[in-house]
Amino acid sequence: MSQVFSDETHRNLLSRIPHCTGREITDWLRTVDEGPSLFRFEEKVSWLRSEHDLAYGHAKAIIHEYDLRRAARKLL
Repeated sequence: MSQVFSDETHRNLLSRIPHCTGREITDWLRTVDEGPSLFRFEEKVSWLRSEHDLAYGHAKAIIHEYDLRRAARKLL
C-alpha cells in the first residue's frame, strides 16, 4: 500500500514540480490525460517515473492531482 501524503505535503510537492522538472502542472496533467489508459494509481505513477524520469513523490503528486481534478469535473 502506498504512503498517503497530507494535503500540505501534496501542495508543497506540486509547487516544486515546475522548478524541478521545467514543466508546469497543467502540462503534466495533459501528459497523463494523453498517456496510456492505465487504471491503477500505482501503474500511472510507475508509467510517469519510467517514461519521464520523475521522482516517486513528484509522479505520485501529479497522479493524485490528476485524479482530484477528474473527480471534481464529474461532480459538475
